[in-house]
Amino acid sequence: SIATKMAALSLSTSALGLAHGVAPPRGSPSISMMAKATGKDTLIALAEEQQIPMGFWDPLKLADKDFWSEGNDATVGWLRHAEIKHGRVAMAAFVGFCVQSNGIHFPWDIKGGILGDAATALSYGDLSAIPAPVDQWAAVPTAGKLQILGTIAVLEFVGETMEPHYMRGGKPGFYPSLKDAAGGGKGNIPHPVPLDLYDPFGFFEGDSEEKKARGRNVEINNGRAAMLGIFGLICASKGLIVPGLDSLGIAQATAEPMSYFGPNDAGLPFVENMLKFDIASFGQPQ
Repeated sequence: SIATKMAALSLSTSALGLAHGVAPPRGSPSISMMAKATGKDTLIALAEEQQIPMGFWDPLKLADKDFWSEGNDATVGWLRHAEIKHGRVAMAAFVGFCVQSNGIHFPWDIKGGILGDAATALSYGDLSAIPAPVDQWAAVPTAGKLQILGTIAVLEFVGETMEPHYMRGGKPGFYPSLKDAAGGGKGNIPHPVPLDLYDPFGFFEGDSEEKKARGRNVEINNGRAAMLGIFGLICASKGLIVPGLDSLGIAQATAEPMSYFGPNDAGLPFVENMLKFDIASFGQPQ
């Protein structure tokens, strides 16, 4: 099925399989997750470090591919970087889903506020009153979604300026300093940025390389678990059968979880035409 293929693709990008959030023992040999990409051998060694139950597992043979004729090392570097990024986003999404499902929210307005029009004001509390997180997202004003999309674009732009690039022997998962990129620096962010995206307060600067390597393995394992977890929560909120989640009483959503923009954003270019297609039917017009 399509779902089975998607699951296999997600798992095989790590070439490792189902993962758990258990770090390798401190005495184990360390091939850092952030080490230079050296192809399939690196993935096999990482599978041993990260204590994957079935060991190295790559059902789609992605570790042997040559994407865009860039070479196998570049391909493995891209796959590792993609998996790490998706894992980080999934961890944030999983926590966010749980927080939103429990009515926890900021105490101010997302639209309007003191200086805005009270008649059209929208608070985070108003969004939180909507039971399902997927529907909460659909109710976010278009301007808010565009701001988030713009922020993602800036972060992606800065991330791709790292040298050496993760497909050219750089460190998969590494994110360059926002402070260095700001104020006309290499990333060309036109204004100062006071904090970095990673370790903004410098708590981990003094960590040993051994501790950093162990932490990175914990991160990638937890990221894999979170990718499965957030999709499980989304599927359960759409009425699908998800063992272990069916009995939790997850609020049912009516919005389309795979669509960034929805009916409330129909004024944007192309969105109205996009809404005419049924995602569940793989693009067939409704």
